[in-house]
Amino acid sequence: MNRARRAQPPLSQLLDLTLIQLANWRWSWRGLVLTSLIAPLLSTAAFSVFVHDSADVLAYILTGNMVMSLLFGTFDRVSTHFAYMRLVGRLDFFATLPIYRAALVLATVSAFLVLSLPAVLLTLLLGALILDLSLAISPWIVVALPLTGTALCGLGALIGVTVRSPEEVGNLSTLLTFVLVGFGPVIIPLDRLPPLIQTLSYLSPATYAASALRQTLLKMPDRIPLGVDLLVLAGLLIGSLWLVGQRMDWRRG
Repeated sequence: MNRARRAQPPLSQLLDLTLIQLANWRWSWRGLVLTSLIAPLLSTAAFSVFVHDSADVLAYILTGNMVMSLLFGTFDRVSTHFAYMRLVGRLDFFATLPIYRAALVLATVSAFLVLSLPAVLLTLLLGALILDLSLAISPWIVVALPLTGTALCGLGALIGVTVRSPEEVGNLSTLLTFVLVGFGPVIIPLDRLPPLIQTLSYLSPATYAASALRQTLLKMPDRIPLGVDLLVLAGLLIGSLWLVGQRMDWRRG
């Protein structure tokens, strides 16, 4: 009998795989939530000591640290987790099941998003309190937050599967984080960046994630419309998942 015919529907696969991934963290989720909260809050507090000139700059600090936590924090965890699953043979096990690669990637990032959501909300509330900012939350935040967290998940999975060692995975994800944040108005306002960086910033996913958060959390005007931000982030998510389906080798050793 053809095994593919016995495969569950994609949504059922996604739900089951998400529960499996959440079960992996049932004893250590408190530490994950705590570390997801401490780093952005300390960074926010540190920047606030040196910046007092305008509310706009403080807004960049708040949303920029959320981008670091959501976009790149999840990206780093997905890449590291896939490297671990490859080394212990867990991907070989998943390869024996009639599941979609994209469903496994989305389930992994969904689990991390669920675990990081309390830290993200506390970072937002406490960060706004530290920086003395007034929030103006738009209903579109329910779209912007998940897209920010998942936009690079496929790339993270590919790095975790293809790079030789977990140490190299960590180094590469850190390097990409600094490059993509540096080439865009994420923590530093656009008008304080060199003209070349302002132009190159359109190539960085962090630019669109930060713009979307500023517009949905603080209703700050931006050079990029919110609809464009969301479309770019959705396109990155769909494109990276397509690449996973085409290129990721379950059994790459």
